Amino acid sequence: MAAKIRVKWPDGPICGICFTTALRTRSECPLCGHDGLLPGKDEAGTNICFDCAGIATNMTCDNCGAEAERFRGGHCIRCVLRTDLSNVLNPNSPPDLRLKRLINILAEADRPESVYSWKRRTLAAELLDRIGTRDIALSHDAFDALPASKAVEYLRELLVHHGILTERDRQLATFERWLEHRLDSLAAIPHIHSPIEQFARWHHLSRLRKMSAPGKNLDAAVRSAKQEITETGKFLVWLHDEHQGDIRDCRQAHLDEYLSPGPSTRHTIRTFIVWLVKTGKASKLTVPYRDREHKPLVTQAKRIGLIGTCINATDIAKSSRVAGLILLLYAQPIGKIVRLEVTNLVTRPDDLYLRLGDKHVLIPSQISALFWDYLNDRPNKQTGNKNSQWLFPSTLAGQHIQANTLMIKRRAIGIDLGGARNATLKDLVAELPPTLVARALGYRQRIIHQHAADAAVPTAG
Repeated sequence: MAAKIRVKWPDGPICGICFTTALRTRSECPLCGHDGLLPGKDEAGTNICFDCAGIATNMTCDNCGAEAERFRGGHCIRCVLRTDLSNVLNPNSPPDLRLKRLINILAEADRPESVYSWKRRTLAAELLDRIGTRDIALSHDAFDALPASKAVEYLRELLVHHGILTERDRQLATFERWLEHRLDSLAAIPHIHSPIEQFARWHHLSRLRKMSAPGKNLDAAVRSAKQEITETGKFLVWLHDEHQGDIRDCRQAHLDEYLSPGPSTRHTIRTFIVWLVKTGKASKLTVPYRDREHKPLVTQAKRIGLIGTCINATDIAKSSRVAGLILLLYAQPIGKIVRLEVTNLVTRPDDLYLRLGDKHVLIPSQISALFWDYLNDRPNKQTGNKNSQWLFPSTLAGQHIQANTLMIKRRAIGIDLGGARNATLKDLVAELPPTLVARALGYRQRIIHQHAADAAVPTAG
């Protein structure tokens, strides 16, 4: 925790950290009604304005006249940021309205200090400088040609979010770039590169492009495609190293030998083998389906304990606690939780509800305050993403947090994702008709009825 540095003020010592915070918080002074910064305090400890507190220090920007901390040369942080960005991006040489809009977006962020720090980082500074010299165009193709970095993706998504770059399926584009790098790494091994390229392009890439649509979540499909391509590559390497052959020499005995001692992930080559047979590139080769594994399941006592942790553990981020409760109470998969929007929380005169399926489910009064607090204080909205409609915004403008990121946070709390979700569903189908559970939580009827059958619950109704 940062030390509280106290500075001497005419009327006594004040906390430097608290004062800095006060210089960023605007409200109406309860004594005079002045709408602005409230750095002072009256005898009751209420925040009051400069005049009422008798603070004579000049806190007005010499450039724009706004009441704010003078950041540099008598100017506020927004004016300093606007000047610095204009000098780097050169929006008038030649004139480019998109760059002028970008400067306004960055300078008007809720926390311009964060943007100021970001633009000074090496990669960000180089990126902005090359855009300013017109060495890099404001286009997806130009950004795709750059080495992958957080600075590039942050700026790209900011431009998309504000309509400066066109919308595109980010997950599909990420897969296309990943595939190109993957194929490049295999270019020197033709007997592996050729079948992998055909399988990846003709089957996976074609399928993903057909699936892509506004609002469609390709995250699971992309992760599955990457794994199948990667595992297929491992199999082809094994086939060459162990039997000095390529896919034309593959026999059923080779598949059986490869699958029998290895990890379960090896079975993901099944899609590749099916594709080979279907396209006439091989015949009489089969990879059996993996036997259904036992469903993970946590005890009810463990689940109740985790719910208590999410409610009471104030040292854990609210986003993690809220997401954990959505999983533990409503059995929502991580992929769906990250795609929830603010509009999924529905306010009614009697209480707060969560819309998951075709019904609104009540958020219990014991946790509704936590949901309200989180809704009004969501993270990652202060640097160009302030109008995000995602319930769990990403640091990338216009995007939601990634499922993998949320999975890591859930596991840090101690939540077994699959076990907790299955335990929740088991509890719900024991209390309510499976059909109602499916409709309320947005599940397919078949899945919920299967959980009911596993729990030996009658499925009538």
